[in-house]
Amino acid sequence: MFESAYARSGRPCEPPREPVPGSVWAGSVAPTARSERIRWRPGRLELVLTHAVDHPVVLSGRGLDGDEAVATGASQPLVELMVAGDGRARTTTRFTNTGVGARLRHVAHVADRDGDAERLRVTQRDPRTGLVVETTLLASAEGHGIRVFSAVRNDGHEAVVVEAVASLALGALVQPGEDPHDLDLCAGTGEQLAENRWTVRALWGQDGLGEFNSPLHGQPGRGSVEATGTSTWTTARALPTGALVDRATGSGVAWQVEHNGGWHWEVVDIRTGEDAVGLVLLGPEGLHHQWAERLDPGDGLTTVPASIAFSDGGFEGAVAELTRHRRWLRRDRAADRGSLLVFNDYMNTLNGDPTTERILPLVDAAARAGAECFCIDAGWYDDTDAQDWWSTVGEWMPSRRRFPDGGLRRVVAAIRAAGMKVGLWLEPEVVGVDSPVAATLPDGAFLQRHGLRVREHDRYHLDLRHPAARAHLDAVFERLIADLGVDFFKLDYNVTPGPGTDRDAFTVGAGLLAHNRAHLDWVRALRARHPRVVFENCASGAMRADFGMLEVFDIQSTSDQQDHLLYPPIAAAAPVQLLPEQAASWAYPQAWMGDEELAFTMVTGLAGRLYLSGFLDRMDDRQLGLVQDATALFRALRDDIARAVPRWPAGLPRWDGDAVALRLAAPEQDLLYVWHRGDADAEIRLELGAGLGAVGLEELYPRALADWESRDEGGGVVVLRPLVAGPSARVYRITLD
Repeated sequence: MFESAYARSGRPCEPPREPVPGSVWAGSVAPTARSERIRWRPGRLELVLTHAVDHPVVLSGRGLDGDEAVATGASQPLVELMVAGDGRARTTTRFTNTGVGARLRHVAHVADRDGDAERLRVTQRDPRTGLVVETTLLASAEGHGIRVFSAVRNDGHEAVVVEAVASLALGALVQPGEDPHDLDLCAGTGEQLAENRWTVRALWGQDGLGEFNSPLHGQPGRGSVEATGTSTWTTARALPTGALVDRATGSGVAWQVEHNGGWHWEVVDIRTGEDAVGLVLLGPEGLHHQWAERLDPGDGLTTVPASIAFSDGGFEGAVAELTRHRRWLRRDRAADRGSLLVFNDYMNTLNGDPTTERILPLVDAAARAGAECFCIDAGWYDDTDAQDWWSTVGEWMPSRRRFPDGGLRRVVAAIRAAGMKVGLWLEPEVVGVDSPVAATLPDGAFLQRHGLRVREHDRYHLDLRHPAARAHLDAVFERLIADLGVDFFKLDYNVTPGPGTDRDAFTVGAGLLAHNRAHLDWVRALRARHPRVVFENCASGAMRADFGMLEVFDIQSTSDQQDHLLYPPIAAAAPVQLLPEQAASWAYPQAWMGDEELAFTMVTGLAGRLYLSGFLDRMDDRQLGLVQDATALFRALRDDIARAVPRWPAGLPRWDGDAVALRLAAPEQDLLYVWHRGDADAEIRLELGAGLGAVGLEELYPRALADWESRDEGGGVVVLRPLVAGPSARVYRITLD
């Protein structure tokens, strides 16, 4: 492989010790004074943070499971903060080398407990602006993950306009003895109907960071690999989750920005060796989200939270630790501990056109199939002559036209008589332009720009900062719960408001951030009043599948994909972004499917949170039996799924791959899901690990169909042969040989 002349010379890759005034090193944050160290051991994780009189606090090292954290040579400050009139200490388009971030100095730190969380608070101050930043790190004693956020307060004498502040900036990415060029970056995209497409690539190279020979030029890097989410479809393009892993040693870190609005992350090149790479995680900022906030003396703001999780077990180990951390952050949830099995009448079934006549046969069939809840999806409120309800939503009153004999109450009574709970679909955050609610609510109850209501696809967006907007939604939900006894709500979100609102806001981005936080506060308050009601988060599938939402919701739709052959990569890769027990993938079996095809779509649903649909009432007994076998298996496995961490024995799913595989490793049993989309002579190679082989694979579903052939290849590698052309899938239990 080609190496630069400087690398071939064998000379130490160190920058000049003293920056020349006015040079590119002037204003940099490379420390020269003796560093002080802060050691924090919340449990299985130890962190070391360094600071000096001429350098801000740096998270510079980590240790796992009793290993002492070693301070590396990382220089990336813990906080990056940019204000108007100051900007960056060194010119770049990245969110590094910020002026305030470079000038912050350690004031104090306190380690204590916050309930069952271990907490470290680090306070720094910028002497020029008077800004004080308190960074909070929260961790479980049992995990390798931390949640981080910062509070900024203006203790100066003049107003300051903040244009960007990082939730976390991290430099401890290259451990002692490691080569930064061994780092791989895992990142994903979330395009609608093609969600959860993850790729792993070398961090350095043609489509990553460029090795430009920092020591020769006497300057740090300006390169970055970045991802950004805008507006409120937070996962519609790039994803706010990622990982960096050393392919040689397995050490790595996974991260997520936990916000239901704008976010940005960037992996940056800094210098060389242990100081080669940094990571910056942000919520909304000025460059991408039109965000800024004015802080008068005494005013403050708090960043959105972000989390990181460390591991020495490669990419899968990092995702496993992030999975455990997510569960810990959701530890107070109680409504859905049993993973309710929901039938929803929408997908490839009624498609938003329900009536009493159409629903009642499905109710009986869903109950016989083993569903525990029947959700009436979109359209139950539609009384329009054209049966086109898109621009009329907002009142959420049951239709008389669609349910003429006994109303919606008759359908609800039938669902309960069949032994199931009652679910309803709503899209609460919008009001159609032709809805009566659009005329009765004041203008202040809607997001606005330039004095006009934000209008997208014939919808207005409620501004949940406004008491009238919240009162309207509270009245809707209290009525539906009291009158119909709704046990489950699917909350959808099909349009976005762009950059935000300038009404009662310093900037449109600041207005959107305040609305997004008000939205989560409203959801929390609703849940506190109705702790036994289960809530699903949906946004045209998984367009808002960020952890800001997932922390307060029970279930997340993984996609609106209607082609069952395309769905497996979405379902199998979902646990990188979602908890397996939250990842609701559609299984929509139909009477026209052959047995193998029917089992194929059922396995997609079983690989996480089974979400059932389809015209079950049109099936014969054999077909319905395959569905019943799947629902019975889900009920038997769901507690294990809720404790499992994901692995990918055939590699991360490829969108066009002939084979897809997911392993969910739980404390008491390991589950293996395999989909076949290739030819009859295809072989599927699975790396299960030492001590595992073909004899340890017990087929759990579909037992009514022919077994796949299996053989050992040695070293924990198993080869499966489906022996059928076209779609087929299996679920296995893995046991030791």
